[in-house]
Amino acid sequence: MDVNIVVMGTESVGKSALTVRLLTRRFIGEYGDIESIYSHSFMVDGREVTLNIWDSPSSEDSSVETSLLEKKVQWADGYILVYSICDRASFNSISRFIQTIKSTKDYLNTDKVPIVIVGNKRDLHHRRTVLSEEGRLLALNTNCHFYEVSAAENYHSVLMAFHGLVDRMKDVKPTTKRPLGFRGIVKSMSAVFARRRTDSF
Repeated sequence: MDVNIVVMGTESVGKSALTVRLLTRRFIGEYGDIESIYSHSFMVDGREVTLNIWDSPSSEDSSVETSLLEKKVQWADGYILVYSICDRASFNSISRFIQTIKSTKDYLNTDKVPIVIVGNKRDLHHRRTVLSEEGRLLALNTNCHFYEVSAAENYHSVLMAFHGLVDRMKDVKPTTKRPLGFRGIVKSMSAVFARRRTDSF
């Protein structure tokens, strides 16, 4: 099983920290504005699953952000939508992302679009502005899965969120497939990133 996943969210919610935690089990707190597509394989129910994960910084230019968002949505098979429990605005943006995904990509059953909502920075509970119940309620109302995690403190909760998305993706097929040419480019980029990552760690 070879699937494309995009990690989306507003600035400084921990998208890259979440992705790198999954890939390396390590937590790195600071990131530059680097656009990366990583490749990561693991076993699920006895079969190998390869994830191509697109992690990109948010753009302050709204027109650039909108066109890039649509590209990401078309490319991906599944979506990790990240907000910070300390940032109300980042939580409010999740509904907009869900709306864009469901309107940009045609699914036979929009109730089962493979989306996982992740509330990050659970370790900063003393600065919390978004309750766990609000995250759960949003997921319930939009037919998404929900996880609250700390990329800083816990690898297994991050792993569970990605596994939860893969489980959901088994049941869902979009009505249209993306062009193979773009996928081929992405796969070759993934190989480069995967190789660099192996060399670095």
